[in-house]
Amino acid sequence: MTQEPTKIATEAMIAPGALDKETQRKVEEYIEQEEGAANRLSGWSGHLITALAVFMTLFHLYAAYDIVPTQQLRPIHVGFVMLLIFLLYPVALRFRDRIRWWDVITALIGIATMAYLVMGGDDLTDRASLPNQTDVLVGSVFVVLILEATRRTTGPIMPVVGLIFIAYAMLGPYLPAPWTHRGYDAERLIGHLYMTLEGIFGSAVDVSSSLIILFTIFGAILQFSGAGKFFIDFSFSALGGKSTSAGRAIVMSSFLLGGPSGSGVATTVTIGSVAWPMLKKSGYIASAAGGLLAAGGLGAIISPPVLGAAAFLIAEFLKISYLDVIRMAAIPTVLYYFCLLAMVEFDAGKYKISNVDTGPRDGLWDLTKRYGYHFSSLFSIVILMLMGFSPVLSVFWATVAAIAVSYFRRDTALTPKKLVNALAAGSIGVLGTAATCASAGIIVGVVTLTGLGLKFSAIAIAYAGGSLVLTAVYTALIVWIVGLAVPVTASYIICAVIAAPALIKLGVPDYAAHMFIFYYAVLSEVSPPTALSPFAAAAITGADPYRTTLQSWKYTMPAFLVPFVFVLDPNGVGLLLEIPKGGDWTNIAWVAATTALGIWAYAGATQGWLFGRTNLVIRIGLIAGGTLLLFPSLLDAVSSTLGSEHIATMKIVGIVLTIAIAVLQKAQSAIVKRGAA
Repeated sequence: MTQEPTKIATEAMIAPGALDKETQRKVEEYIEQEEGAANRLSGWSGHLITALAVFMTLFHLYAAYDIVPTQQLRPIHVGFVMLLIFLLYPVALRFRDRIRWWDVITALIGIATMAYLVMGGDDLTDRASLPNQTDVLVGSVFVVLILEATRRTTGPIMPVVGLIFIAYAMLGPYLPAPWTHRGYDAERLIGHLYMTLEGIFGSAVDVSSSLIILFTIFGAILQFSGAGKFFIDFSFSALGGKSTSAGRAIVMSSFLLGGPSGSGVATTVTIGSVAWPMLKKSGYIASAAGGLLAAGGLGAIISPPVLGAAAFLIAEFLKISYLDVIRMAAIPTVLYYFCLLAMVEFDAGKYKISNVDTGPRDGLWDLTKRYGYHFSSLFSIVILMLMGFSPVLSVFWATVAAIAVSYFRRDTALTPKKLVNALAAGSIGVLGTAATCASAGIIVGVVTLTGLGLKFSAIAIAYAGGSLVLTAVYTALIVWIVGLAVPVTASYIICAVIAAPALIKLGVPDYAAHMFIFYYAVLSEVSPPTALSPFAAAAITGADPYRTTLQSWKYTMPAFLVPFVFVLDPNGVGLLLEIPKGGDWTNIAWVAATTALGIWAYAGATQGWLFGRTNLVIRIGLIAGGTLLLFPSLLDAVSSTLGSEHIATMKIVGIVLTIAIAVLQKAQSAIVKRGAA
């Protein structure tokens, strides 16, 4: 019998026997908060859902290999998504675990609205500005169904935001200045949102129907073929033998596993179910261990080659290659994991971490000889793109390769049952993100129709008095606040269309502005009060969820100061592997090195530990040194007479100050140790 469809992905994440039933139940609850509380179906209904999900996966694999016209691909993708959501996700929790008659009717109506759109062809799109009554009726029903599908999978916030934007579009003449606009009636609005490629079926659904679902399928294939387990075992084998081994292994495995998964919660749960016992034996307190697990999981959303779903949208919005997005994310990803490694080193002293026996494990060479073929799938994506293949074809062939190499060993082979489950999990795993992308299309459509983005940027710049520093701070706060209420993908889309123009107007390159917004949208994953990754980690470690959230925030905060370097430092674009204006590759090396040192200084300050416990004076000195290294352009906000040469001088002062404090603290620590001896 086929497994319950909604259990497939969860069971693939958690190592068998790693968690007791109560802990696993709590973990599943937090996963459901991100992905929706789906029906637990078996029997004929379970077979039906699995068959539909597999068919959806096969269709998208076919669309990756062959050409399916855009006017057909996007509606068919959304049609599949609505069909599965209305059958899998109940209208309310009290109706869970059975497919109700109204769910079937709603699903069929959703399919009918897509069939109307596809069969309408060019005639329908040609009358988008003057739709007839049937167009408006069908389009209105479709908009309502999209909002309902999003509510079922991600909660009520995103649909409410969508309704607010619809109201803004229709009530423009009645709004106070400077928000006033001409206003649009239902016919014009529905025509724009439903019948064109600039509304719901715009860039977000384009990316969802091509790249996002293909990478989700790729991740599911890797997980079911045992690649996830190999990456974790490889990390622990490679980094064993030291007091910091457990922490370092979490950092390394989160990168290896997170890259293909692209999900913070999934990575946190997968690694946490294996690593928590070792962290506990090493000496980590539960909240700190959970914070480290969540911080490692967060790296999944910013780590090449997959990153998070929002990264695909960056390429679409900027009309650049996805390979360019991977390139721009390379140094920030290294800096993020450098920050975590620094925190792990400081943990060793702070919590008196000891080395623990991780149990019988294969040697690194033996493990690599037996299972190293799993790496080929990861490398193949980037190699194929470098060879000139499109991202869609690259991930398609990487998926084919992952399936093929799974048969190198009997224990990793994708047997027919495992392959069916993996294919089903690939489509089921994309439903929440796809629904969010469709709802975000309402927001993007309203913004393009009303010109809200330009209005908002003018207002933000006015409030900031034309200061780039204040505009960047305001933008980060806006993205963070929006991210507390909606998923990362939605947060990025909303802020990319309303907040990015403000930074671009003040001279920030468009790619730097979008990467800035992307990183602060990601930060919401570990930001209180709705941080799902720390909550899932807390369920595993048994710690207080809010203490765990604060710990994860502390682990990640130094690294999340880096995006300010993108927009405030004259050489900051070097972190995105773009040569600064009038510079060369030495500028990239310089800004990367000074940023790494600044992160190290902030990490020591936030942990309260360097070579020993730091007092208040040393922590203030580390913050001052880190600030001079990361944000020397803050001086522009203090004095307009300081030019770029003074910024370079302040960086040198920051280097000297940070090194001097480190030497002083090292000497103090040595004196204390001799005294104790």
